[in-house]
Amino acid sequence: MKKIVVLTGAGISAESGINTFRDSNGLWEGHDVMEVASPIGWQKNKEKVLDFYNKRRAQLFEVLPNEAHKSLVALEKKYEVSIITQNVDDLHERAGSSKVLHLHGELLKVRSTKNPNLIYEWKKDLIIGNLCEENSQLRPHIVWFGENVPMFDKAQEITSEADILIIVGTSMQVYPAAHLINCAKSTVSIYFIDPKPTIQPNLYSNLTVLAEKASVGVAKVVNLLIG
Repeated sequence: MKKIVVLTGAGISAESGINTFRDSNGLWEGHDVMEVASPIGWQKNKEKVLDFYNKRRAQLFEVLPNEAHKSLVALEKKYEVSIITQNVDDLHERAGSSKVLHLHGELLKVRSTKNPNLIYEWKKDLIIGNLCEENSQLRPHIVWFGENVPMFDKAQEITSEADILIIVGTSMQVYPAAHLINCAKSTVSIYFIDPKPTIQPNLYSNLTVLAEKASVGVAKVVNLLIG
């Protein structure tokens, strides 16, 4: 069975109503990203950081997977599919995708500030005083700016095994995620789906670019691949 690897970014969740990326002035939903998404911001004002993610978590329960998420599930009928996402929502899982790797963490999980291996499912607000089993404060299970991306090695391994690579809703301009396209075999077929494609076609063979929003572009590629 051929292997498909799907790399997804903010664009695939935007159609569900989730604003998952910084705008042009460096703000994330009205916040300086370094205040709510960095170790320095955490040390400076833990309550502010927790409140930010509590609101993002609450928003997640108000949205649903869109047609792009659902279309990717159909690929599993004919292919072995692995999704590598930069998003911290659970929309791929809710749509029904069975193999999802989150590069930048997950909103519905928290972890110990003392022992990063202590990770817990979490659907309610996280507050000061919520402790792990080793009595250390819990924090959002999110990869902040300046932190290592612990799942990146696994993502590289998965991408290197792909027969087909689908890239959806991401500029592939932000590292280390942008490096994943270079981990694919030179013979791999690549489909790049984004309303404003930034990829340079001359750099890759077997590349098909679809300047479409995620729901439209993904459906086209899926229909092509499953007939």
